[in-house]
Amino acid sequence: MWVSLPWEALLGGMLLGVSALILMYFNGKIAGISGIVGGLLSPNKGDIDWRLLFLAGMVIAGLSANALGLDYPDLALTPAGQSPIIAIVAGLLVGIGTKLANGCTSGHGICGIGRLSPRSLIATLVFMAFAMLTVFITQLL
Repeated sequence: MWVSLPWEALLGGMLLGVSALILMYFNGKIAGISGIVGGLLSPNKGDIDWRLLFLAGMVIAGLSANALGLDYPDLALTPAGQSPIIAIVAGLLVGIGTKLANGCTSGHGICGIGRLSPRSLIATLVFMAFAMLTVFITQLL
């Protein structure tokens, strides 16, 4: 069983915060992953390059971790023993949810709360409550 060390979580959180800060400082954009991906589906002129680079950096980071022999189950394309169809359906449901909430965990939970946005605080509390409920239903019942 894989166990995360607190230092890994701290480093990961710091990297997320620094990447969000850099994107905000240099581009004036929020590092919300659903917004970044959504912007590729209906792009504005001159707004594609940074989105592709940001997403490529995320993919390269995951591939680099695996290439270095770091075995992180969170980087797997599908959870162990899970059907790719279930992962696709879950991803689509997450996409619908982020569209309804006007943002995702990175946009609201990291960037929005960091900017003291009341809307982001409420959105984060709601999706965390539903995440806990989902885990309770799927794992404990």
